[in-house]
Amino acid sequence: MIVGIETADDAGVYRLSDDLALVQTVDFFTPIVDDPFDYGRIAALNSINDVWAMGGTPITALAVTCFPKRGVDFSILAEIMRGGLSVLTEHGVALLGGHSVDDPQIMFGYAVTGTIDPRRVITNRGARPGDTLILTKPVGTGVISTGIKFDKARDETVEASLQTMLLAGRDAAAAMSEAGASAATDVTGFALLGHAWEMARASDVTLEIESARVPLIPGALELAEAGMLTSGDKTNRRYVGEDITMGDEVSRELVSLLFDPQTAGGLLISIDSRRAANLLATLRETYADAAIIGRVAECGTHLLSVR
Repeated sequence: MIVGIETADDAGVYRLSDDLALVQTVDFFTPIVDDPFDYGRIAALNSINDVWAMGGTPITALAVTCFPKRGVDFSILAEIMRGGLSVLTEHGVALLGGHSVDDPQIMFGYAVTGTIDPRRVITNRGARPGDTLILTKPVGTGVISTGIKFDKARDETVEASLQTMLLAGRDAAAAMSEAGASAATDVTGFALLGHAWEMARASDVTLEIESARVPLIPGALELAEAGMLTSGDKTNRRYVGEDITMGDEVSRELVSLLFDPQTAGGLLISIDSRRAANLLATLRETYADAAIIGRVAECGTHLLSVR
């Protein structure tokens, strides 16, 4: 075993030989958009992204779903699975089967297996003092999902969130691997700050984040101001605990977005500062909102510093 659960990384990695290892992950969640086809597509990318975050190549998937036998038309499940399959097919991932459970709460996702050269695994524990931090996609999908549930999100905000979630992490993974990234992590349920904290803890460093440089999905800040927060907001704050310093200039609403759980979010990449500009330029060919959001420092009294 090369990567296990010790550092809360995005996927497990198991060495089969000197030049071949398996990358394995599983994730599923409740609907966050109204369209079942889009829900399936997002669920597929959310799972596959974990393999890309390690620098791996996804090859197979198993579907996992909870769906009620009564009360919901099975055509809904068919559309969810059709959406997921379209993404798997697009990225060369073979669907081998899956498992379903009769449950009133709909959930859907995948267990995904990928391959990687064990000498090229990118984990969340390699961030080094002096590195630059890059985030590939904007945040805000959690509050927008809540806004959708309460019919508070504008159409253009919903569309922007959808396009953000449907932007695959494949090109980012290839770019960071080619650039020699020190560390990376997929920003999902524990939010930007939760996953940043995991990287800092695993690497024994402090991550310094400039909140004004964090890209936001248009309309997300207004929804945060309107109180459209998820339960994950409080959970993620408890997860990080007191191991963070927050500047007085950071607004309450922006803090909420930094703790907002993401679905199919971007990569947080730590890279030697001398290579950061070139990597950012490459990323922006696919990820228009990619941005430098901070730096890595020697481990201080707190693992996270936000200003």
